[in-house]
Amino acid sequence: MKSGDDLKISVLSSGSGGNCTYIETPQHKVIQDAGLSGVRIERLLQAIGKDLREVDALFVTHEHTDHAKGVGILARKYGMDVYANQATWRAMDGKIGKIPIEQKQLFDPNATKLLGDLDIESFTVPHDAAQAQFYNYHHNGKSFVIVTDTGAITDRIEGVIQNADAYLFECNYDTEMLMTGDYSYSTKMRINSATGHLSNVAGTEALMDVMGPKTKNIFLAHRSHHNNTKSLARMTVASMMQSNGLGVGRDFQLRDTDVEHPSKIIKL
Repeated sequence: MKSGDDLKISVLSSGSGGNCTYIETPQHKVIQDAGLSGVRIERLLQAIGKDLREVDALFVTHEHTDHAKGVGILARKYGMDVYANQATWRAMDGKIGKIPIEQKQLFDPNATKLLGDLDIESFTVPHDAAQAQFYNYHHNGKSFVIVTDTGAITDRIEGVIQNADAYLFECNYDTEMLMTGDYSYSTKMRINSATGHLSNVAGTEALMDVMGPKTKNIFLAHRSHHNNTKSLARMTVASMMQSNGLGVGRDFQLRDTDVEHPSKIIKL
């Protein structure tokens, strides 16, 4: 690995209220998802010393508002290329406004895009969207996996995301809080289904199956404001991992995420 040739990441916003992540290499600055207003994303990037005018690509996972709200405005204002699969483009049609055709890029499911010094590997996940797909970002021997909004981690997904240097991984809800909360029964069943979201426990179990010796940073992501808390998610994950002999805080770091505040930039 060349010195100074880092893969840099910052989780700008993560949660049921909006999602956006920043990824940087020496040649490219990209974001994944734009689930907030354009103004909020601008401010979040400014908070880590970055400028949206330097971002050249936006990778969209699926059409839900907390991931796609700002896609149209960012594309029109800043001229960045936007990547999504065909089903997601169709699902976003009429919701995000017009985007110049030359900026609309097709990214097929389970394919890899080569973007200069950044390789982006897409993989589909079981979720109640048109065709949700997430991404594994590769640069200079390092990899950063983002996977949220899935009701299960299949064997195929496991094969794609094994032993990444960093994960942004879903711990959406605490099962007891969800089941005893005031959501309707049908909503509870949707969230807890194989096409819904991962609980703190399910997310931890999936993480323990895929993380490896390279893994040094794990961001706990997409936390529900109604059915989870930051401290509960962290306690659940840390306790389960420590019980399985994993070196939390020693061999790797667990990192919290937030909707309102970006994480500091991490070099992988």
